[in-house]
Amino acid sequence: MKTVLELLKSHRSIRSYSEKPIPENLLFDILSAGQSAATTNNNQSLSIIRVTDMKIRESLCQVGGGQSYIKNAPEFFVFCADLNRSYACCDMHEKEPVSGMTEQFIIATVDTSLVAQNVGIAAESSGLGICYIGAMRNDPARVCELLALPEHVYPVFGMCMGFPNQNPEVKPRLPLASIVRENSYNLDNEKELIEKYDETLNSYHQGRSENTKTVIWSEVMSKLLAKESRPHMKEFLLNRGFKMR
Repeated sequence: MKTVLELLKSHRSIRSYSEKPIPENLLFDILSAGQSAATTNNNQSLSIIRVTDMKIRESLCQVGGGQSYIKNAPEFFVFCADLNRSYACCDMHEKEPVSGMTEQFIIATVDTSLVAQNVGIAAESSGLGICYIGAMRNDPARVCELLALPEHVYPVFGMCMGFPNQNPEVKPRLPLASIVRENSYNLDNEKELIEKYDETLNSYHQGRSENTKTVIWSEVMSKLLAKESRPHMKEFLLNRGFKMR
């Protein structure tokens, strides 16, 4: 049995799953553990859509660029930032909501992410594997249509879950010194730390048991930042009621 620290440090994205179903009682416990995550002012501004309809799964797989594990995983969830429930509370108590505040968007997105991370950790502690699917934002309007999401709700990401059918190596992260700074932000040795990580990550990719390749992390990041990233998101969020003011 791994300790909590060992479990957290051994996270891998699992993209191949056995056909063994997850027992309903275990799934209930995992989702309940997710619900126990910290939440701003007890807002609980999220909803989780469990997708069991394989036709919907197939369509979500297409949204996700054809990642087959979206449809093949025993379970697939879409985690949604959800302010709709808060609006219902306003209606119940005859309060006029102040809509479109950026802080509301941040709260809902953070709440959703914290719950999802709890779900992921609970799943992994139970011998399951997970894989986050950010590609739900490739076409979030289509995801909203498929899942009948109301206004003031948007899909943040998906998550595959199941018993692993693979055992990939743990991908190394940046040196802790590049992430944790004391008292103030400084970049005195940032390039040196990045170069060190380039070497570490490339060695990992070269030594993997499958799909070996050359990866220079800083080059990959520079290419990502040098192009537009899902430019449709701003208009999509505006149309969903997230005005960002």
